[in-house]
Order: sequence, then structure tokens, then C-alpha cells
Amino acid sequence: MADEELLYDDRHIAFFKDIWGEGFLSPGGAEEASGVVEGLDLAGKRVLDIGCGSGAVSVLLVSEFGAAQVVGIDVEDDVCNAARRLVAQEGVEDRVIIDKVVPGPLGFSDQSFDVVYSKDSIIHIPDKEALCSDVFRVLKPGGWFAVSDWLISHDGEPSDEMKAYIVAEDLEFAMASPERYKNAFNQTGFINVKLTNRNSWYREVAQHELDFLTGPKRPRLDRQHGSDLIATMADTWQKMTVVLNSGEHCPHHLRGQRPAWGKR
Repeated sequence: MADEELLYDDRHIAFFKDIWGEGFLSPGGAEEASGVVEGLDLAGKRVLDIGCGSGAVSVLLVSEFGAAQVVGIDVEDDVCNAARRLVAQEGVEDRVIIDKVVPGPLGFSDQSFDVVYSKDSIIHIPDKEALCSDVFRVLKPGGWFAVSDWLISHDGEPSDEMKAYIVAEDLEFAMASPERYKNAFNQTGFINVKLTNRNSWYREVAQHELDFLTGPKRPRLDRQHGSDLIATMADTWQKMTVVLNSGEHCPHHLRGQRPAWGKR
């Protein structure tokens, strides 16, 4: 992807702050981000945050979950700069590192992280199998891969409604099915693999978001973010609610553990 083809520039970051909260580039804010690692002990752990966006999750993992260090990585300057500003604002520069990276294999040593985290960013990575293998490599034995991502409910050709939604998003989506993710985790060697469908949760939330975009606050949104951007977003949300209601768009939490025994 060329540098000028930004997925999330400063204008979009400001809009997403308005709808999801400062530093978040995906739905649910701190509560949904926390649910991805519910039940896992991050205290004193080293965590890799893939697709850290504007930095809110990386900050959350140290401030609320006690991670010793979080390395947040993303591929665009605007989001990395926004993340660095948030890290400084929250006073956690000693525990959170934000790195801009190029798409491709993870540039970290084998067995260098206790937890690898990602919130709704792997949708931009086409090769889920290669990613799972690379994450397995950088995890310490016993470490966890904990992910939220946007999935399509089936393999094969998307419906016309899903195609229209993906075109509207214009974000280089590479959606995969729960079955493909499950196979990628299992074939890589992860154990304790768990997939949790979040469609029912986001179906309701997305309708509230659409109401926000089209309701009484619309004039303020137009003034603050530009009527062209808000019109585009409202159209995207309209198309998204269709495939959420059908179940074809099915966000999931996904989790797998690298075995504590043996070598790979």
C-alpha cells in the first residue's frame, strides 16, 4: 500500500474519536477491548498490540491490566503519531512503545512476547495462516494470541449485500470465515482455541451508531467533520447494518494458546 493511500488519516481519527472515544478506531471502546483478554493475566507481561491504531488499547493494557510493556505496531504515520501523543498524554511512555512497521512478517525475535493482542485490524491482513504462524513464533511457550476481528460467516463468494458493504468501507478488507480462522489456529499448533461470535452485540451497537450519524446530532457532525465524510459514513453504516442483521458480518473474539511444552 502506498503511503498516500491512507486508511486512517487525521480526519478519520477525529471522527472515530467522536463515535468510539479517544484513541479507538473500532467499536466498543475500553469495554469491548477489555473483553478480548477477559480472564487472562497480563500483569508484568510483555504484550504486542498488532494494529495499535491511535493507541487507546495499548494504554489500556498497561494502565488497567498491568502489562509491564506494550509494543504497539501499525503501518501508517497518522495513527502512530496519534498513538504517541496519547501515550505521552497518559504518562506511560516508559511502558508503551509505538512503532511504525511495514506490512509483512513480524520483526521480532522468537519467543519475545507473553501475549499478542489485536483489535479489529487483522481484517486488513489477507494471509491469516501466515500471520498465525508468525504470532506463534514470537509468543513464549504458554503465551496467548487474543484477537477481536471482523469475520464473514462463510467461505466462498460474499452476498451482493456484503460486496456493497465492503466497497463502501473502502478499507482493503480481507474478511475470513470462523472456520478458516479456527483451522489456521489449530494447524499452527495453538491449543485452547476459542471463538466467540459478537454479532448480536454489534448488531445492536451499530444501529445506535447509525442513529447517531443520522439523528439530531447530524448538523453538529457535519460542521465538525465535514458533510461529505458524514454522508459517506452514514451510507457505510446503512450497508453494514444489512449484513449484520443477516448474520453474514459476524465480528468475533478469537483466542489460542501456544503450548507450554515442547518446541516448534
